[in-house]
Amino acid sequence: MEKLIDDLIDFQSARDWKKFHTPENLAKSISIEAAELLEHFQWGKEYDDGEVADELADVLIYCIYMADAMDFDIKKIIYNKMEKNAIKYPAKIK
Repeated sequence: MEKLIDDLIDFQSARDWKKFHTPENLAKSISIEAAELLEHFQWGKEYDDGEVADELADVLIYCIYMADAMDFDIKKIIYNKMEKNAIKYPAKIK
């Protein structure tokens, strides 16, 4: 995963996109791409796996760029949120 993130940041840097990737712009882009993902499910249950995968990739890429822009450690923020969710939604023990 770390190599993937490094490769994305290198891709971004090689194109000089970081100057456009402010937290505000990235939050907008995440929302826009998420809406494009949702569009594939708007009118029914049929969808193209490849197109859905592309839209999901766009959402994930922008999320990684936003974490980088805000200097967030992705692993740390996800584990932190999982801890909060475990308290809010405890597992049912059978």
